[in-house]
Amino acid sequence: MLAAPFMVAAPSGARIRDRLKDLTVTDVQVLTLVGENLGRHQRADLAARVRMGNVPAKETGRAERKRQLTAVSSSRWAGAMTRASEDQYQLSMRCLADERAGLRRRIRKIGQRLAVACGQKHGRVRGYADQAERWQKLRHLSKLEARLAVVEQQIEQGRPSITAGGRRLAGARHHLAEAGLTEAD
Repeated sequence: MLAAPFMVAAPSGARIRDRLKDLTVTDVQVLTLVGENLGRHQRADLAARVRMGNVPAKETGRAERKRQLTAVSSSRWAGAMTRASEDQYQLSMRCLADERAGLRRRIRKIGQRLAVACGQKHGRVRGYADQAERWQKLRHLSKLEARLAVVEQQIEQGRPSITAGGRRLAGARHHLAEAGLTEAD
């Protein structure tokens, strides 16, 4: 006999991420020192994870890396750092795979259009309008193929390129004048 339909309650937990407000000068100094210390160890752990390459999860040495980080921080922070390193590595590898697929699609599409004479149509594929556009697409194709070779090499080696920081940091770094900052800031 089937049970009667029922509603599942919404999740009760919440994760809140916010910026700290009304900090004293001492608070800022302490948080800066703690952040620099933990950040240095986090980046070192991420670099160690990238050096390992694409290995199965059981061979990442996470327990040993966590033990080393626990010596310079708490076990909770060490666990969070090693988990974040693994997550960042896996995300970067997925992004490389997506980029490879996108490059292959673009190369295939340009190749199909290059195979058709200028101003002509073969089935559903239309050739480029004129020789100038065709020449530009040939140049673009060579750039795409070079980028694909780099991406495939990174995937084969299991070494993605990872930049520390986030979107806000990158945006400020690329637009220092608009942010009212200097490079040192």
